[in-house]
Amino acid sequence: MNRTEDIVKRLAKLDTCAVSDALDRLSLRGATAGVHPVWPCPRICGRVVTMKLKPAGLDQSKQHLGTRAIEAAHPGDIIVIDNGGRAISGWGGLLSLAAKHKGVAGVLVDGACRDVDESYELEFPVYARSVAPMTARGRVIEASCNEEIQFCDVQVHPGDLVIADGSGIVFVPRAKETEVMPEAEQIAHREALMAEEIKKGRSVASVMGLSYESMIQKRKDS
Repeated sequence: MNRTEDIVKRLAKLDTCAVSDALDRLSLRGATAGVHPVWPCPRICGRVVTMKLKPAGLDQSKQHLGTRAIEAAHPGDIIVIDNGGRAISGWGGLLSLAAKHKGVAGVLVDGACRDVDESYELEFPVYARSVAPMTARGRVIEASCNEEIQFCDVQVHPGDLVIADGSGIVFVPRAKETEVMPEAEQIAHREALMAEEIKKGRSVASVMGLSYESMIQKRKDS
């Protein structure tokens, strides 16, 4: 198992909240709000493949949006789309089908998507800010693939880690993942121990007192 596979497997055992808390401890940005699963998707995590969209304007599209990202992706990767929050679909059913066959783990769209029923039938995870039936044709085109993007005010780079679940989406910069992961695992472990204490009948006030607050305090060396 190589380093990338190992760290993605470690991330899959966590949730977005633990990773977000770890970023807070290290004074790093990466947690987002406003993009949700468009059907009851499972939790997904993996390496990022990016795509940026822009208004069509006078520019002519050189290829159908999303095709380069699918071709660039490896099995287990997640395609992350900067659609500027627009209520114009930046992802659809045929792209979901192609991505599923490529082994892509899911797609995250800061903006709208469409063909939700198709992604559900495919069991292909899609997270988006909104849904809309209107086509992207004549409205938005692909501006870049696998370059830096902005997703919900977070800078995202190809190869970064990302985890998405019912609570939201959190990115971990590749350069910081070896710092973030141990912090997130420690937080998750402590929360699991606290949950066991509550199940045993211990007062929730005592369990979630100062020890919980100290668990997510910023590190002094961060």
